Amino acid sequence: MYADKRKVQSLAIALMTSWLALTVGNAQAQSDDSYELPDPARYEEAIQRFEQMDEQSPPPEDAIVLTGSSSIMFWNQDAPADLAPLTVIPRGFGGSVMHDIVHFLDRVALTYKPRAVLIYEGDNDTGRNDIPNDVIIEQLESIIDRIHAELPDARVYVLSVKPSVAREATWPIAQALNERYQQVAASDPLVHYIDVATPFLQADGTVMTDIFVDDNLHLNEKGYDIWAASIREVLMQHEAQYE
Repeated sequence: MYADKRKVQSLAIALMTSWLALTVGNAQAQSDDSYELPDPARYEEAIQRFEQMDEQSPPPEDAIVLTGSSSIMFWNQDAPADLAPLTVIPRGFGGSVMHDIVHFLDRVALTYKPRAVLIYEGDNDTGRNDIPNDVIIEQLESIIDRIHAELPDARVYVLSVKPSVAREATWPIAQALNERYQQVAASDPLVHYIDVATPFLQADGTVMTDIFVDDNLHLNEKGYDIWAASIREVLMQHEAQYE
């Protein structure tokens, strides 16, 4: 009798375990399928403005293109001075995601025949649009493949997602994405990972609070000083020889 009762209990536990596994799996699948890639057409006017600027003052070939979301966009004006003597073409646009770089890669990067492309994406992907890290990595790898298909010797610099007070809740997801970025860089000698996250963290692992403007997301002057120094250090190491 006792043995029969144990068998019933074991069967019930097994069924419950299977049900939980299926439920979690379905929830994960729903979570992975719940995102929607924003329409890149929302940035068509911004890209056209870049093209108008190029007509008025054609940028040099063999430079370093800087592209990505608003952390690059708000740096567009100051980046050339911050990264001097390196020759850079700043092409950051709005609250973009990695999918937008895929869509506009020819027009914001390849058209300039650059010797290197620096990308900052993942902040809005993880912090606002709930795009899974697997999807972001697939898009990044597609970008790298396209760059190397057209420019076989071009270096690609992938910036880590920066921490921020405003996106503290999604920082663990961004950290996991940063680890994936490092893995991509480690697998290709022409791809370099630039850590702009660690310099913004305090000793206890929390993000500094005096490096943002009022929205607690975008960088202030102090934040950009740290940001620029971190990027310049890596770029100078690899790119100064080509100036």
